[in-house]
Amino acid sequence: MATLADVARRAGVSPATASRVINGSSKPVADQLRERVLKAVAELRYVPNAHAQLLARPQRSVVGVVVHDVSDPYFAEVTRGLQRVATERGRLVIICNSYRDPERELEYVDLLRAQQVAAIVLAGSGYHDDAVNASMDERLAAYAATGGRVAVLGWHKHRGDAVLPANQDGARLLGAELRRLGHRTVGVIAGPATLTTTTDRITGLYEGMAVSLPAERIRYADFTRDGGARATAELLDAVPGLTAVVALNDSMAVGALATLRERGLRVPQQVSVVGFDDMPIAADVTPALTTVRLPLAELGARAMALALDPAAGRDRVETLPAELVHRDSLGPAPT
Repeated sequence: MATLADVARRAGVSPATASRVINGSSKPVADQLRERVLKAVAELRYVPNAHAQLLARPQRSVVGVVVHDVSDPYFAEVTRGLQRVATERGRLVIICNSYRDPERELEYVDLLRAQQVAAIVLAGSGYHDDAVNASMDERLAAYAATGGRVAVLGWHKHRGDAVLPANQDGARLLGAELRRLGHRTVGVIAGPATLTTTTDRITGLYEGMAVSLPAERIRYADFTRDGGARATAELLDAVPGLTAVVALNDSMAVGALATLRERGLRVPQQVSVVGFDDMPIAADVTPALTTVRLPLAELGARAMALALDPAAGRDRVETLPAELVHRDSLGPAPT
């Protein structure tokens, strides 16, 4: 492979001049010399060393984003917002999928720190694990000490700027609507109990319903369609007379609808189903899904903006609101 020295020799300039042209330095270079360098680059098929460019530039150009699973519609929408702002700011985004494995998230933060990224965005839920949180705090503090910026999306126990989805407020709206419609025998299909998102949504649901649910009416599973289907089947077997299923995300709600259809139960005439997040599919399933809408792309956009904008000496926290979207899957409790 051609080197910078080869390019400089072919163009008849110093390596420093060749470097200024290739790396886009603000120092002026005569047009004639610039053309000779670019011609040499083309002739030699020179590919710049990305690591060397990173060290040479006055600001880092890459942002690292750690998400739970970009194939999940929730994180796909969040990532869309993150990337939009990064592109507007001329930054490259590295996406790291942790698959809700906290140890993998720690490893990713170490790798991103080693790459000297400009900022790290943790775009997944926090964990109810003091040891994991302490380890992450240690790594983020070491990264921030080198000038790196940190932002989180969701409730975390880490220092740094944060954008919070209104999980608890949205679930409170949902619970109040269930109570208004007379639902008393309600079951919940929830994501992993280790996640703060799960806790926030269950807490808000209790507040809206003005009652806590017995343990037998909650089933924890993956935040997936299949996880929701399995958890709904378990609820139907365990809770006679169930009038409503609350899914803590829309993918699980789609699984719940499938299980109810297999059991020959009509929605919402016999059992109502509600979701959370308002993914595009929520309006397309039959019956269309009543759900809580979160501005997911905007959450991602705000998290990236905070990560790239210098802080004013303190951690900034923004909360974006939720709203209840009424569709066909929720009706009054059957008498």
